[in-house]
Amino acid sequence: MRIGILQADAVIEQFQSVHGNYPGMIAGILGSAATELNLDVEFRNYDVEHGIYPDATDECDAYVITGSKKSVYDDEPWIAALKEYTCELHQEEKKLVGLCFGHQLVAEALGGKTLGADVGWCVGIHESEVIQSQWFMSDEELNPFTLIVSHKDQVIQLPEGAQLLASAEQCPNSMYSIGDHILTMQGHPEFTREYSRDLMEMRREILGVETYSEGVASLAKPLKKNIIARWIIRFMKGKPATE
Repeated sequence: MRIGILQADAVIEQFQSVHGNYPGMIAGILGSAATELNLDVEFRNYDVEHGIYPDATDECDAYVITGSKKSVYDDEPWIAALKEYTCELHQEEKKLVGLCFGHQLVAEALGGKTLGADVGWCVGIHESEVIQSQWFMSDEELNPFTLIVSHKDQVIQLPEGAQLLASAEQCPNSMYSIGDHILTMQGHPEFTREYSRDLMEMRREILGVETYSEGVASLAKPLKKNIIARWIIRFMKGKPATE
């Protein structure tokens, strides 16, 4: 299975020597999950922030839209182009996964709404509750699940046809799906605790004392990102023929 990474941002240069870049993070966590599930995968990266896209949508079997420091409602040509491409993938029912910015962009592109959240920044490890179990989730993996988050925007209105799958206290629309071809989540299965800590330290003044302190303390919680990565790979592979 070939997975295309639609890269919407880059790790800041001073962090790359330690943490790598977003395509490598995503390939690492999803590649490990695929190995656990005895599935061969390869990855291709497309720097959509700078206008680089696949020559054809069938160049890959599935796509992932990464996170970004930008907001999906920013008036920038590359964001508008990515929304158009998302609509194209949706029309063709290509497998598509959105992470953080990707989660929000899919919603906006398909008729939902994303705004700055009243709660402000959400950082660190947060819990979500599955409210609608799906075929790619194993029962023993369900509740609660935890992911690292880093966002100040949220999806406040789901797009038409979306099914809410999971909800968090500070982010009610934390995971949704559309049909059997789109899965998005506000959290970051690709992030490590160390990268999350460095991001919070970089944004310490922006976050404020309370949000920063609670975010750093939350990094001691269990992290179930490997479980979510397996969900993503199962979803991309598709339903077993017996179902």
